[in-house]
Amino acid sequence: MVAYGVGMGGKREVLAIEPFYSESNESWRAFFKKLKSRGLQKYALVVSDAHQGIQNAVKNELLGCSWQRCKVYFMRNILAYVSPKDKELFAAKLKQIWLQPDFESAIAMSNLFVDEYGSTYPQAIKCLEDGLEDSLQFYHFSNIDHRRISSTNVLERLNKEIRRRSKVVGIFPSQESYIRLLTCYLMEYTKRMGGREKLYQTRQVEACHAKKGIATAKQAKRFFRSKNVSVKRQPKWRSLLLKNCEHLLTLSKIAI
Repeated sequence: MVAYGVGMGGKREVLAIEPFYSESNESWRAFFKKLKSRGLQKYALVVSDAHQGIQNAVKNELLGCSWQRCKVYFMRNILAYVSPKDKELFAAKLKQIWLQPDFESAIAMSNLFVDEYGSTYPQAIKCLEDGLEDSLQFYHFSNIDHRRISSTNVLERLNKEIRRRSKVVGIFPSQESYIRLLTCYLMEYTKRMGGREKLYQTRQVEACHAKKGIATAKQAKRFFRSKNVSVKRQPKWRSLLLKNCEHLLTLSKIAI
């Protein structure tokens, strides 16, 4: 099991890697207790799937911490009750709930969605209503890019890379050797992430993207050329953007 954290300032870090024999309530409580014993003091949000053991452990061990249900797994749970012929359109409309700019807009969108499909797919709508509030907790953290804390996609990509690395070895002589390999890789991964531009941007950065119309490196070059500024090399972009904080934050996503 891998625990992955991000601070309010945007710094990302792998917090722990532990072998799990079963995902029981006791296992998860022991996992969080160990994190606290190693120095974890301030925590605001836990993002995971809807495993009951995780939910219970968060309530009992991380007092005052919010729990965010992964929106991707949640949508899959809802779509399990939808007919294949309607699934594409249903999913496209369902996804709009989590793309709203704030909590109130998301609730309003969900109400419209319930009115439209309540009679057609009552089981899917019941699943949505039961877990909707838990899947919208990320809206209460406006300082962090909502796309990064509304699901476990970042951790899933990390797990995929871990599986790729371990598959090369095949059979490990012991559990300790497996843990050592993964620990070395995760230490390297954390160090590498620390040297990159911060991926977790504020909502103000996203607003700046929309305002300036900058979404890719090519568009960034076009923007500066329109201002009669030479941008042949990436370091040149950064030195220019240092003159304007708003532009600097905009580039932070481009430069990754």
